[in-house]
This record gives sequence, C-alpha cells and structure tokens, in this order.
Amino acid sequence: MLLDFGREVCGDLETAEKREWLVTNGIGGFASGTVAGMLTRRYHGLLIAALQPPLGRTLLVTKLDETAEYDGIYPESGRFYPLFNNRWSSGTVEPNGHHHLNRFHLEGTTPVWTFACANALLEKRIWMQSGANTTYVQYRLARATGPLTLEAKTFINYRDYHSTTMMNEWQPRITAVSNGLHISMFNGATPFSLLSNRGEWRPQFDWYEDFFLSIEEYRGQNDVQEDHLYGALLRVTLQPGESVTVVASTATSPQLDGDVAYAERQGYEQTLLEKARGVGKYSILSTQWAEKPMQQLVLAADQFIVKRATGRDENGRTIIAGYPWFSDWGRDTMIALPGLALATGRPDVAAGVLRTFARFASRGMLPNRFPDAGEAPDYNTVDATLWFFHALDAYLQATDDDALARDLYETLVDIVDWHRRGTRFAIGVDPEDGLVRAGRPGTQLTWMDAKTGDHAFTPRVGKPVEVNALWHHALRVTAAIAARVGDTPAAAAHAAAADRTAASFRSRFWNAAGGYLFDVVDGPAGVRQPDGRLADPALRPNQIIAVALPSPLLAPEAARAVVDACARHLFTSHGLRSLAPGEPAYAGRYAGDPWSRDAAYHQGTAWAWLLGPFVRAHHRVYGDPDLARSFLDGIAPHLAAAGLGSIGEVFDGDAPFRPGGCPWQAWSVAEVLYAYRAVASPPL
Repeated sequence: MLLDFGREVCGDLETAEKREWLVTNGIGGFASGTVAGMLTRRYHGLLIAALQPPLGRTLLVTKLDETAEYDGIYPESGRFYPLFNNRWSSGTVEPNGHHHLNRFHLEGTTPVWTFACANALLEKRIWMQSGANTTYVQYRLARATGPLTLEAKTFINYRDYHSTTMMNEWQPRITAVSNGLHISMFNGATPFSLLSNRGEWRPQFDWYEDFFLSIEEYRGQNDVQEDHLYGALLRVTLQPGESVTVVASTATSPQLDGDVAYAERQGYEQTLLEKARGVGKYSILSTQWAEKPMQQLVLAADQFIVKRATGRDENGRTIIAGYPWFSDWGRDTMIALPGLALATGRPDVAAGVLRTFARFASRGMLPNRFPDAGEAPDYNTVDATLWFFHALDAYLQATDDDALARDLYETLVDIVDWHRRGTRFAIGVDPEDGLVRAGRPGTQLTWMDAKTGDHAFTPRVGKPVEVNALWHHALRVTAAIAARVGDTPAAAAHAAAADRTAASFRSRFWNAAGGYLFDVVDGPAGVRQPDGRLADPALRPNQIIAVALPSPLLAPEAARAVVDACARHLFTSHGLRSLAPGEPAYAGRYAGDPWSRDAAYHQGTAWAWLLGPFVRAHHRVYGDPDLARSFLDGIAPHLAAAGLGSIGEVFDGDAPFRPGGCPWQAWSVAEVLYAYRAVASPPL
C-alpha cells in the first residue's frame, strides 16, 4: 500500500491538516478535505455537486462531526470520543479528534480513517458514485468488545464552491423521508437528501459561526472564515463487525447498501487498472517503474476525466484542469490528453475529448476556458489550439483511427487557414518568415498567463518559442493527415510551409551567446539583434517543448544544448522552474496575496507538468531511457505529501520546493504518465 500513515502523521495536527484527500464523480462534482478532518479551504466539503455538469459546482454538505460513545474495557478510558477537528476564528482548535486517529490510508482513491476508542477500532471511508452527485460515508466497527454508539452532526450549505457563507435568513425545509431527511434550502434550490441504511435522523437548525480557513488566509484571500448550518443529527449503535453508511445525494433513490456501492466503486477502479495493464501501445503498468506509484497515478488520472454533454453527443468528454478550483481549460486538456487517456489505455476517452473540443472551434481557435457559470467559452489563448494538433497526432499514432482523422481533417485545415489570415488578439502568421506572432500590450496568450487587473506579468507579446514549435508541429501533423485522407496537393503545401517555418525557427530563435533558445522574438522587449529586431534572452523552460515534440526542429547539437541548459538551471525535484534563478525577475517563493502569487507564478515557480517534455527531450538527445526516467524520481514521495495520491500544480523554485497552487493538477499527473510511457519500449 503506497499511502498509509500512522500516528506519526495522524497525531501531528500541523502535518495532518496539510495532507488533503479528493474523491470525484466523473461529472465535475467532488468531495475533499484533510487527513485531520479540519476545514482549511472553502473548497472542502463532503458533497460539492456539479448541478450543471461538469460545472455549476455547489457545496451542499460540508462535513460530519462525529462523536463515539464506548465504554471500552477500562473505566478510566472514558466513554465519549470526539473524532473531529474544527479551527475557529479565535485560533482555538477543538475538540482534537486527531488524538484518536490511529491510521489513515488510501484504498485506491478512497480515503480511510481508523479511529481508536479505547480498545475499539472504528473505520471511516468516503467515496462518490461515478456519474452521480452522491457521496458515501461508511463507518465500520472493525474491533470492539461491546457496542459503540455514533452520533454525527451534519453541516449543510448551499453556495458556489468559490465563495463563503455567513449566517443568513435561510429557512430550509427539512422533512423526514424513508431512511433519512430531504432538504430544500430555499425556493428554487436543488433539493438533496441525507440518508442511511440504519440509525435515527433528527432535523436540526443551528448556525455554527466562524470556522477558520487557514489555507485561505495563507493564500491572502479576504474570506478566511465561514458559517455552516447544523442541519441534522444521526445516531446509530453498532455491534462489532457492523457498519452504517451515510449517503448525501441529489439523486431521487440512491443505493443505500454501502457494501454494494463500495464494491461498485472498487470494481470501477480495478477496471481502470486492467486497461492500463493492457498489451501493446496502450500499456503503462507493464513498464518497469515501481508498480504502486504508477497504479496510484492511473487512478488519479481518471479523476480529471469528466462528461461534457454537447448538442451532438450526450456522452461527450472533457478534462478538469485541476481540483479544487479549475474548470475544463482547452490548453490543459490538450496537454494532458495523451497522458490521461492514451498512456492509461483509454483511447475512446481521448477520441471523445477531441471530438468535443473540435465542435467548439471558432475562427481557428479552440476555447481556452469554459466558465463556471455556463457563459460562452473564452477564446483567449494562442497555444491551446496548437496543442490540439499534438493531442490528435498522439492519438493517431496510438490507434491508426482513420475515421477520426477524416472527421477532424476539415477542422485542422480551417485552423491553419485562420492562422494564416489572422484571428483574435492579433494571432497570425507573419508572411515574412512563416512564424506565428500573437498579442498586444496588456494581453497574456501563452500558458504563462498570470494577470491581475490590467497587469499581465508575463505578456510574451511577439513570437514565443513554444508557440512556434507547436505551429511547426501542427503543419507537419496537418500534412500527414492530408496524405492519410488522400489530399495530396494539400499535404505537399503544408509540408513545404513546415519546412519554411523550421528554417525560420532555427535562424531566429537560436541564442548563440547563451547557448540556448530565445524565449520570444520580435517582441517589444529584449536585446537588439543584428537585423535590428528584439529577442528576449530570459532563460525559461518553454524552449524544451521545441525538443520534446515529435517533429524535429533543431540540429542534434543545439537540441542537446537546450536540454543541458534546462537541466542545469531550471530542473528541480518536482518540476522545471519557470525562470532561471540568475535572472533579475526571478522569484523563488510562491506565496502571499493574489498579487504576490501571480507575480511569482511564472517568474521562477517550478511547474510539475514541464517534467514530461523535459524527460522526453532528454531521452531524445541522450537515448538513455533509464537516465531520462530518473528525473522523475522526486514524484513518488510527493504523492504522500500534499494532494494525496496525485501531483500538484506548482512548487517553490527555491529548496525545499514546497508545494503550492492547486493540489491536484491534470497536466502534472498526465505528463508524468506520458513521459514514463513515451520512453518505455515500445514507445507511445
């Protein structure tokens, strides 16, 4: 078992509250919290339902505060055992339920707590039903010499998952139904139920004020405390070996048999692992890397894959960029797709995602973001669309799916044509050299997109290095698909355009003085070149993509120099720094208020997803798969350090590389999976 903590973690509050768990339902809903049971984020809750899948995420059930009554075998051991923790705005922590937490571990993605009450052991599991806004909490009396009575105070809410709640005038209708309670918070609210397969439910109405959210304070947020409504009490007595299952759900008749529901969940995860153990190009668990970390990442990958219904396909697929606060982003989706779907043996998912996003193509661009509130998609990125070509190429290399190639060919041609004509945000091909330019002052169109108000911290206006590597690859992919579908003249034209782009790339981006690639050319800032134009010599990781992409761009000596520069100046145990420490704008710590964090976001902060292209690039230039994979050795310990069983978004650029940002990030997980599979034999 990879993730298994004893008292050394569980009994130390500071350690236990920094380790967070996540369970998801495949339609955008989730539950999350800490090992300590403490609310530290506004995004913690037992049922955060996707009321407009995959978005419309709304906190309905916050937490259960449990107290066990048990006589034990020694009178002096007492009778009442609080099993929960709360931190209040005063700074007080009570009632220190972690003192009774004997063990915490993951069974797949399911968090399991084991509480010790005298000689009794009470287990608690939390999981969600796939495809439904239904959370299960099961308690099992694993060991005892007599009965144990459990009381669970249930806290409820009804708010957007980005916000917080202060005590208000809600008058919820809480009515008794078979096996529990039915709750409608106010007129027009989606109703939900609190149910169980045994025990007695009692409606309550009492606001608990000033839960303190310590992580929100650390992140410099204004709302660092919240009120929740104590809406129900469950009381049940368990004999040794017995269990009770609490169900929080928006469904009309959810499964109440916890053993059946849990077997279904475990069966689903076992199927995921079996697909990943498949034969041929799809297999990843057949590689020689440590089995347990890889299994955990295969399961983590599934947490980001969700359904997104479209007018043509009720079972369309998309990818949540990260939990707890991201929606589905085009750039993140296309970067993550090969690792989340192809490396795990799920090409059908990859095809579904590609078709879904192709339907949203507009003026040669794919959406960068689907807003939470369901507004029109945002088309404000230069690279998301180009990553689409990379994802499609990876899919076709793995599947030889001629049908999808034909279906999407016209979309590819339309995208290329729009880039030549010019589209939003001054994105277009420069007829002088065939390179893509993008942006105006104040815009941020690449993945380095931090912006506060009107201030873009890394605007990168001009011709960014990775954008043009992606553009070259897009032309190669379009040429190959044109040949595949029999459009021979177009194939030759796209190949010729790719040749011209490659020649311009090599002459314009090579920084001879530094021995690596310029980050941006023809922008408003940088050093003056002999031709009079400016080039930005900042040492950033974007150049590694030019070596990692399947379409070669650089001579072997130049490609190796790029890899070596990134290895020496940017590599850390958990990712590549977004800017080299020697640069004047370098910021080695990602912390503080939103402005401070945005200022550091791409100015030195290390990003885990960049390990993927770095490992692939290293393997390409050195040809040593074991050496290349060794650069990922720092990831396995991280799986037990923050977002449990997964990989976070960012880390400090300075040692000890403290994790920050989003604890569960799609492209971080995906690129580790993809990199391991890509340098395996046979490669993906």
